Amino acid sequence: MTDRQSSDEASSKASAWNPAQYAHFGGFRDRPFHELVARIGAVEPKVVVDLGCGPGDLTLTLADRWPDAHVVGVDSSAEMLEAARAADAGHRVEWVQATAENWDGAEASGCVDVLVTNATLQWVPSHLRLIPSWVSALAPGGTFAMQVPANFDAPSHRLMREVAARHSRADDLAPGLDRAAGTALPETYAALLLEVSADVDVWQTTYLQVLAPPADGTHPVLDWVKGTGLRPVLGVLTDTAERDAFVADYEAELEKAYPRRPFGVLFPFTRTFAVARAAEV
Repeated sequence: MTDRQSSDEASSKASAWNPAQYAHFGGFRDRPFHELVARIGAVEPKVVVDLGCGPGDLTLTLADRWPDAHVVGVDSSAEMLEAARAADAGHRVEWVQATAENWDGAEASGCVDVLVTNATLQWVPSHLRLIPSWVSALAPGGTFAMQVPANFDAPSHRLMREVAARHSRADDLAPGLDRAAGTALPETYAALLLEVSADVDVWQTTYLQVLAPPADGTHPVLDWVKGTGLRPVLGVLTDTAERDAFVADYEAELEKAYPRRPFGVLFPFTRTFAVARAAEV
């Protein structure tokens, strides 16, 4: 094995999705999904797709809601899909490994009754181009429902970028952080969807989350972003000492931005939601 291969494998491992880490704040991460799906009025859909299904626990709730539907969970992460298949003891869901860009929605054109994508599109730079094609591929009366974080200007992400910018490997860190900050304004999603649907609902919700520190004393916001936004950094900084130094610098900034209190840390988190319904024929 060459040094380059070893480095690439270490980078891939460090940046891979970790289902256990992602689940640390499951209650906070699940709530927007349930509030999004509550706005879907489909009664007896035949095909339901969860694009970016992660560890699959939320996809299984779609199978609970629509037990007669063919439910498909799509994700790019082998680790997440492994966890999803393990949780799906009844084999109620078809699990498919594909990126959002490569998922062949055209193949299912006219067949998908519900397409849900939850906290995924921020990782898909081309999603503004893809959304209209997904809506157009829905069955008549089908529903497209999406939710994305809208907190990339919050201290949690701004400080991450600032610490990265002053790092000796700033040029290596920038692309991953830029890619993870790819969501648009609510009005952009509204205008985009209204071009392909007359029935569109777009809104934002800010959750004032109270995060308790983990047992090891790590700052709670650091523990949160380790499962999501910090992954590109960890994928680049594969040297342990180098990574630990970055994390320590970043955590010190978080301590000032999100002070610890007796009840934990207050962590405001804004999310953008959109639901669009295809016309009946």
